[in-house]
Amino acid sequence: MRSLIVGLGRAGAGLHLPVLAKLRTRTQQLFDDAPVIACEPRPAVAARAGLEVVPTIEAATAGLDPARTVAHVCTPPTERLTVLSELATLGFRKVIVEKPLAADIDDLARIIRLRRKYKLHIEVVEPWLASTLTARLVGLIRSGRFGAPKSIDIVQNKPRFRRSLVTPGHPTAFDVELPHGVALALRLAGAARVTHASGTDLEVDGNVGPRMGGANVGLRHNSGIHTEIRSDLTSPVRERRVTVDFETGTAIGHFAVSGDDHHSQLTLRSSGQSEHVVLRDDAMTEWMSVAYRKFQVDGEQTQGFTFATEVVQLLSVAKNICAEPVSRPEPDAVAAHAD
Repeated sequence: MRSLIVGLGRAGAGLHLPVLAKLRTRTQQLFDDAPVIACEPRPAVAARAGLEVVPTIEAATAGLDPARTVAHVCTPPTERLTVLSELATLGFRKVIVEKPLAADIDDLARIIRLRRKYKLHIEVVEPWLASTLTARLVGLIRSGRFGAPKSIDIVQNKPRFRRSLVTPGHPTAFDVELPHGVALALRLAGAARVTHASGTDLEVDGNVGPRMGGANVGLRHNSGIHTEIRSDLTSPVRERRVTVDFETGTAIGHFAVSGDDHHSQLTLRSSGQSEHVVLRDDAMTEWMSVAYRKFQVDGEQTQGFTFATEVVQLLSVAKNICAEPVSRPEPDAVAAHAD
């Protein structure tokens, strides 16, 4: 198959291109020998070996066979619908979309209708679901080794100042790291509802990024498990940690914080004993390999898309909670209370 990347920002150039290069070397039977085509209007982005860059989607699709091409949508969440619409009208049906699938519930509804109309096969990027660490945690929960899980705590911290202030492609902090955390929580503990949510602004030297400082979401799963997901985008350190508390033990997992070192770590503690293991975990490469193999099959694929819509729906509820004005007591009520 051929590959078309729309958007060569952090996701397109920093994640998708390197992973594609690795896969094209490792699994040649999946890919055509022709270069990857990228749509990027910024003139500063130049072509290089194995990559051809053009300024528009229409120019990028010239000469490509839609039936044999996977389109990677790596634009900001607010631009997802526009890009997907253009690709669909040009005949492309195999699409990889960066997380989150949509910026809000209205765009999500439009994307669902677009998918039905054009019979799109959409895979939403969720590397944590292909992670070796996630598989270990799922296995641990199913085994009952430490009894039933009681709660899950997910922390996703990193400094994100320049991109939040200069490139406002993500509407809120809920759209940056939390899609990974919500997806992980659903995979580990099943369907859930939002119990509470909060968010903060990002402020640096008088510059303000509204609702981009951080975000917290609480989930109550149908299984009875409670999950707390926290993301601080002003943190001085990078951390991607998940803690699962069981009846008789605790599992603490650390996902790789960048593409520089594809390893995760897992610590298990119970009855005063502790064991630690380092796991080879190239999750993004594994996820994309599986996605391309699904595209090869050419059948109806709905599970991943349905899962991604659940993530957007939960995040939309959380964002709506944060957008609600805080109720303030009437002046008379305040005076009466003071008395």
